[in-house]
Amino acid sequence: MRRFGLIGYPLTHSFSKKYFTEKFEKEGLDDCRYELYPIGSINELPVLLEQHPDLEGLNITIPYKKQVLSFLDHSAFIPEGLEACNCILINEGRLIGYNTDVVGFRESLRPLLQPAQQSALVLGNGGATAAVIFALQQLGISYHIVSRELHKGSDFTYRDLDAGIILSHPIIINTTPVGLYPNVDQCPDIPYDSIDERHLLYDLVYNPAQTLFLRKGAEQGAAIKNGEEMLLLQAEESWKIWNSI
Repeated sequence: MRRFGLIGYPLTHSFSKKYFTEKFEKEGLDDCRYELYPIGSINELPVLLEQHPDLEGLNITIPYKKQVLSFLDHSAFIPEGLEACNCILINEGRLIGYNTDVVGFRESLRPLLQPAQQSALVLGNGGATAAVIFALQQLGISYHIVSRELHKGSDFTYRDLDAGIILSHPIIINTTPVGLYPNVDQCPDIPYDSIDERHLLYDLVYNPAQTLFLRKGAEQGAAIKNGEEMLLLQAEESWKIWNSI
């Protein structure tokens, strides 16, 4: 039996198990299983691996994409400067790290881009943010990061945002879990009335399909996109990696 899975906490928002289970059934892969492993601390990872020595690969989600780096035996496949890992290949007990979020985000964003959309406002600075920033750099899009409090890794706080900042950033990307089910009545605190039809709002959240963040953007005439396609693309990339040995 080939075993794969997802670590994070909580995992009630994830449909990775559903996706891979359906994939295995559709492709006749009766010897494959994908399970959810909600661990309360990244320090539980060694115990999990000891309990499941047949694990061949893991996906990593909130809040461990950065924390898991110190547990890797090999991280050369994570691009330099990208301090986040969301995919692990387990080969002879060695943990080999990758980041498939970059491919997923870049390729789901690229078809939506308009010529005038050359600057992005990135909401949040967690593990998913690193992949988003890396993809934006690859696409030649400038960006500024927004966090609750100003620090070395951010450019604005939510309190700083005004009409001028919103209008000068026609792409707005939510990398935070704000608005994730079951907290569907929440959204990032930005001046939505300054958004117009020139904007593209992208939310990495995919459950619900249309978050309050996206709905408020659509009401202002903006193009919107949720994170479902990014999830599917990065999942397929993970599957390629797990079968690369």
